[in-house]
Amino acid sequence: MSKTVRLRKGLDINLLGEADKVKADVKPPAMVALKPADFHGLVPKVVLKTGDKVKRGEVVFYDKYNQDIKFVSPISGTFEEIVRGAKRKILEVRIKSDGSDDVVSVDPIDPSSLSADEVKKVMLDNGLWPFLKQRPLDIIANPAVKPKAIFISAFDSAPLAPDYDFILHGQDQDFQHGLNAISKLTDGKVHLTLNGKVPADKAFQNAKNVEINKISGKHPAGNVGTQIHHIDPIGKGDMVFTINPQDVVTIGKF
Repeated sequence: MSKTVRLRKGLDINLLGEADKVKADVKPPAMVALKPADFHGLVPKVVLKTGDKVKRGEVVFYDKYNQDIKFVSPISGTFEEIVRGAKRKILEVRIKSDGSDDVVSVDPIDPSSLSADEVKKVMLDNGLWPFLKQRPLDIIANPAVKPKAIFISAFDSAPLAPDYDFILHGQDQDFQHGLNAISKLTDGKVHLTLNGKVPADKAFQNAKNVEINKISGKHPAGNVGTQIHHIDPIGKGDMVFTINPQDVVTIGKF
């Protein structure tokens, strides 16, 4: 059953200014860098060599301690270099764009018709799995674990945070396809938490295969950890997955 939560404590810092709510086309970058340090606990194993041609969606590196977790290139081009730090730790993997946008070919998939194992395999093989984080620890989700629930926060209460209602507007179908996929990964509930103070975009309001909750109050109301605590707390031995709404859309578009 959905819940409505009102936080009594918290703090909003009202900083001046906000991002203009305007969508614009931008030129793709000439160079991109994948940074393994952005993922806690990841030890990358690079599968390409300097000068290799790479397609968008092609595997660049995987987790040394869990080879099923793969990371793919966001552009097509040439594998430029590996930037290393102390003790040869990999800091960046750089890929130079060739402007062709050559993509790894994948047939369209209806996640509603797939089993949990099939959805998991598709996500792992195509670099979508790292979008999922697990709590405790906020590390990349362990594919061998079936979480008791999955949480998605539809808003961010931090100062100058992105407006997910604006970002996801008009992407209802892709968001729903993403929800259909990740709902296969748990026998429990997929919790979608809305801001109780303002109306949410219809992409969130009309979402299916989720339990819609509302939480209001000051920051950290939009923090997914706060939402887990008030809606479905983590007990001893429990595991919960979390994912960002934009990443759900990316999975849906795939």
